[in-house]
Amino acid sequence: MKPTEILKEEHRLVLLMLKIMEAVCKKLEQNQSVKTEDLDAIIDFIRGFADGCHHAKEEKLLFPALEKTGMPQTDGPIAVMLREHALGRGFARSMSDAIGLMKNGDATAAKTFVENARGYIQLLWNHIDKEDHVLFMMAEQRLSPAAQDELVEGFDRVEREETGEGVHEKYHALLHRMRDDYL
Repeated sequence: MKPTEILKEEHRLVLLMLKIMEAVCKKLEQNQSVKTEDLDAIIDFIRGFADGCHHAKEEKLLFPALEKTGMPQTDGPIAVMLREHALGRGFARSMSDAIGLMKNGDATAAKTFVENARGYIQLLWNHIDKEDHVLFMMAEQRLSPAAQDELVEGFDRVEREETGEGVHEKYHALLHRMRDDYL
């Protein structure tokens, strides 16, 4: 399997979480109850899977490999992706802060959570589309088969050494449970 195919598969999981997040936002807007444990689980998924696993593969491995082919990091597609990763982290921080306020009874915090969740959802929908249809196509054209094999090995190493054993399975189970609960 090509490294871009691995990343696209991970995108499918992130897109499912975005759909779940949209359903959670609608419930919150209608003043329906949503367990704060589920909100915490969304943040855990964003930080642990979308950022900690998926973006780590891109930032530590794919983007440097593309730089070696002459694609600059400070300008162009890589720079855009890095800025969007940073924006996503900001939305996640704000959502997490809002959850803390919700737990302390702040009546306006749900609105803050929804605003930031919707910002994250929109950002990631567009971000994934750009990666799937522009950046990854460029990567497949620029990276030699040997470089692509190295990336796959590096992705496996990230999974083992940084993400940890069983983490993918944990997030798959979380997505299935939340899909059943909210979609």
